[in-house]
Amino acid sequence: MSDEAPEHIAPIRVLLVDDHELVRRGIQMVLRTKSDMLVVGEAGNGVQAIDLARQLQPHVVLLDLMMPGMSGTYASRAIKQVAPLTRVLILSAVDAEHEIVQAMEGSIDGYILKDAPSQELLLAIRTVATGEPYLQGAVTRRLLRRLSAGSGRSEVLVPPQLTPRELDVLRLMATSRSNKEMAELLVVTEETIRSHSKSILTKLQQPNRMQAVLAALRLGLLTLD
Repeated sequence: MSDEAPEHIAPIRVLLVDDHELVRRGIQMVLRTKSDMLVVGEAGNGVQAIDLARQLQPHVVLLDLMMPGMSGTYASRAIKQVAPLTRVLILSAVDAEHEIVQAMEGSIDGYILKDAPSQELLLAIRTVATGEPYLQGAVTRRLLRRLSAGSGRSEVLVPPQLTPRELDVLRLMATSRSNKEMAELLVVTEETIRSHSKSILTKLQQPNRMQAVLAALRLGLLTLD
């Protein structure tokens, strides 16, 4: 995993949202060292974040999940309403499975924990800025544990019929890999990956990759290794 900046026509405009000033300062110090990152604003709560997102229209909002007055999950939905093209990346110390599930069911584009190395944070920002989701591996494992533990419910869920190659793509969708990386692993084109992904979303009746992963976990299409 590299933290080298790819070539960009313009830097990724980032809005930092965290109720702890020291956390915001630490993240700023990391981002300022990268030529493809530009911190355009800071907010200490969800209300400020929504207002600044409306004014600044950043490429990415780096958003804490647990803040006083308004949760990050609620703030993310509101940010999407006032800045539809903005991507929301949750950066949180919260690793409780139910909180992660709730956030993923909202309007977010990625989830990464605060104890992740700085190079992974940079990768996550760059990934969501391109329009692709980012789900940290540690977060995926927590989701698997939670949904595996709840698999004894009496409700019977019938999974849709996915082709073997769609199942291959689905497993990779549950990782932080980009379409390009998935294509390289499966030795196909990115267009083929996009086609399989679209088919998976249709069959699972989900609007995006992150919610498709959640649905697949509930249906048992993804399981613990």
